[in-house]
Amino acid sequence: MALMESISVKLGTQMPTFELKDPSGKLYKSDQVYGAKGLLVAFTCNHCPYAQAIWPRLIQLAKDVSKLGVNTVGINPNIHPGYPDDAPERMKEKIKEWGISFPYLVDETQEVARTFQAQCTPDLYLFDSAHHLVYHGRLDDNWKEETKVKKRELKEAIENLAAGKQISHIQNPSMGCSIKWRE
Repeated sequence: MALMESISVKLGTQMPTFELKDPSGKLYKSDQVYGAKGLLVAFTCNHCPYAQAIWPRLIQLAKDVSKLGVNTVGINPNIHPGYPDDAPERMKEKIKEWGISFPYLVDETQEVARTFQAQCTPDLYLFDSAHHLVYHGRLDDNWKEETKVKKRELKEAIENLAAGKQISHIQNPSMGCSIKWRE
């Protein structure tokens, strides 16, 4: 497990468009998954302990913020023969086991992750209704233990976005396992 942090991506950057399938083969286009106020894009996977630790919070956050007009999409870039726990069949199992209510998509070629400049799992991006990046950082201030979380930075950013308020430009990077790039 190689620990990585997300890199700084300039706020205001236009969201790259994408077309990806879920593990059952249903095609999703980026414009179709967008909410009225924005879209949270989470590059994540099944096996990384950092991703596993925040999955329950991410699932709950997605449910909460959908009511605010912000949709969520998960994208798994770790489709790699060396990491069978992240294979599409295992994604299907996790969708059912964890109750993932948003699209959890397969980035088979890893091109979408590269276009977004994703580095780790999880790597979280929040885009406004004009498809501009307004937040790129961690979920909260304690990836490992939810009971010790004092500041929910991503939730605060989404609530501000939905309310038309300023989002802090001070954004701490997400951290997790490096994406398992195929050469």
